[in-house]
This record gives sequence, C-alpha cells and structure tokens, in this order.
Amino acid sequence: MTPAHQTERLAELVCSNTFKSVEPMHAHGLLKAEMRLLGGGSMVLQAADEARIPGGSALAVDRIAFAAGVERRILSHPNITLVRGEVSELPSPGIVATGPLTSDALAAAIASRLGVQSLAFFDAIAPILSSDSLDYSRLFKASRYGKGGGADYWNAPFTKPEYDAFVAALIAGEQYVPGHDFDKVPYFEGCLPVEEMAQRGVETLRFGPMKPVGLQDPRAVARGQNGEPYAVVQLRQEDRAAQMWNLVGFQTRLKTGAQQRIFRTIPGLEQAEFLRYGSIHRNSYLNAPAALTPHLAAKDDPQLLFAGQLTGVEGYTESAATGMLAGINLARLLTGDAPVLPPPTTMLGALYRYLRETEPARFQPMNANFGLMEPLPNPPRDKFKKKEALAERAIASIKDFVTQIGVGVTA
Repeated sequence: MTPAHQTERLAELVCSNTFKSVEPMHAHGLLKAEMRLLGGGSMVLQAADEARIPGGSALAVDRIAFAAGVERRILSHPNITLVRGEVSELPSPGIVATGPLTSDALAAAIASRLGVQSLAFFDAIAPILSSDSLDYSRLFKASRYGKGGGADYWNAPFTKPEYDAFVAALIAGEQYVPGHDFDKVPYFEGCLPVEEMAQRGVETLRFGPMKPVGLQDPRAVARGQNGEPYAVVQLRQEDRAAQMWNLVGFQTRLKTGAQQRIFRTIPGLEQAEFLRYGSIHRNSYLNAPAALTPHLAAKDDPQLLFAGQLTGVEGYTESAATGMLAGINLARLLTGDAPVLPPPTTMLGALYRYLRETEPARFQPMNANFGLMEPLPNPPRDKFKKKEALAERAIASIKDFVTQIGVGVTA
C-alpha cells in the first residue's frame, strides 16, 4: 500500500467521503449524469449510490460500505481477475490509473518511458474564477510594461489601506492542515503560498505577485493621479473563450471558506464564483498536454493508456470518468477501432480538451467546471439559466455520442 492508504480495500477514499453534487446544474452533477449514460453506467457511481448517507444534494458515502461495494463488484465480475502486488512496469495493452500517490518503482518506470519532466509530485494551484462573476468596473486591462498583446490581464488595483487589510486577512486566514504525513509539502522559494509570503513581511507581496510596477490604471491617469496602483492582483486568461481567469501567483493552502472570504475582498472580486480553489499538496500527475495523446495514451504506444488522477484531473468523479473512457477506448483499440472522445459540449469532453490543449508550461490539475465547456452561441444573461442550457446541451451531446459509438446504458 502507499502511505495514503489505510486498508487493503479497492477504491479506498483517502480524503473526502463525498463525490460532490448530484444536481445537473452543478458541474460535478452534470459529469455524473453523463457517466450514468456512458458504457452501461458507472460501477463506481452504482457503489456510491448503495453506500449513500445523508449529505443534502451531495453524494456522500459511507467509506467502508463504498469500498466494499466496489470490491464486491470487481471480484464477482466474470471478466475480471484481481491480482494483488506492486506494479513496477507499464502494461501494454493496459491502463495505468495509479493514485493519489504512485510507488517509487512505478513512478520511475513512468518517468523513464514518458520523460522525467513529464511527471510531477507536488501541485501548486491558484484559484480560477468565472468571468461572469467579475466586476469589470473596478478592474483595468493591461499587461506589465505593455508586453504581449498590451492588455492581456485584468488587474485589480489596491490602495494602501486595502492592501494592508488584505495582508492582515491572509495572515489570519484558516489554513488547511495535512491530515496525513504523505500530504506534507516542502515549500519552494519560487512557489510559496500567498499566506506564507504575507507572513514574511507586509511588503513581501508588493515585491512578489502583487507588484504594481509597469502597470498604469487609465482611470487614475484620467483623474490626473499617479496611474501606478499601490499594489495589484493580476488575473490571467485560462481558456480560449475567456470564461476562466486565474489569480496569478496565488497558490494557497487556505481553506475554501477562507479563500472565498479573503479573495472576495479583492477589488472587483466581491461576487467571485470559484471554478477551482487554490491548493498545494502532494500529488503525482502527468503533464498530459506534453506527454500524452488526445485519448491519454503514450505517444509511442496507443494501447498504453492513462486514467484517473495521474492524468491531471482533480476529484473522485473526474478520475472515475476518465477511467470509463479509457476502458472504452482500449476495448476499441483491441478490436481495431479508433479511440473516441466526447465533444467539448459535454463535461467529460471538456475535461479531455483541457488535458490535451492547455499550454504545457502552465498545466495544472483541473476539476470539472462549467468554464471548461464550449460556450453557448447565445448564452442567457441569467447564470442559472445559462448553466441549465449548458447541462441540457451536454446531456443531448452525450446521448448522441453513446449512440454513435454503440456503448450506452444497458437495459
């Protein structure tokens, strides 16, 4: 077993005991709805349904009952033989879906095959916000010193009182404390959490990710004031459709509630919707855009596929969904058919598009969120109706996809 595991059960949940929302108007609920239509339904979700405990709209489960349910299904399946032991070589044909940690021997085999630079052991993630939730009247568009396109970033300017209050809030914010020794992460000077930088001195952030040099607020200039803010938070575009914006340099170990409360004090982010929360934790994952094919196989062997957390998706549901598609594609490859991918109008297809099209130098693990999906041609202004329309289109698209490939829910 890895240091993350406590039992010998298959599908042991080592972190949260929830698969998040089941409602299709939520990204994780929509992904579950797609999984239930794909490949005869999901064994993982079937076991979760059986082990469900009260959790509101979230699919919360009894950990022991869930793991037992998955193990029982695998052991009773006529086409599955369970072999226990450490895997130290890459199988072909086969699927590698190790996680949340990978043994040293298997990690060495992966790095040797795909390139040592393709495998990471820690992630440092900054929050990503929905473009619909930003107050652009308080932001200005500019690149530092006019570089690049000249106006590639949204910038949130701070006055000195605003900055001092923000730094104080970061220092006082409640941080995530690792519950396992395996999740204790050594900090690197080039990738410190923002709250750690704040603790090093009130001016540290102003000379780091919040430095204002090279930026001019045109509204201040128009008022005859010095255009350089006292400090600034920059938001960088994360997707081609500009639906997702990253808080540059804001990797953090603050708890999600603290992230919401503190980061919403940033000018223009008062109503911010978080598509991904910041985090820093131990996590073995591949740089999928650089190392893998679009269907998440080794570039020199289409029948050596990867799935789960190792591919750079975040979350139980996301990991299980990539495993389903990997199984479908390996079965197709073994019968001489080409691998398939759902369209980016589905949540699963949008995740796969992120894994193949993100710039490798900026790649970080990602969870399911509506910002990944292909935009609607004429989106409703109301946020709920927009998500409702995205979900309706996604369900129709996944139904078309399973019909085309002939792998759907069995009667």
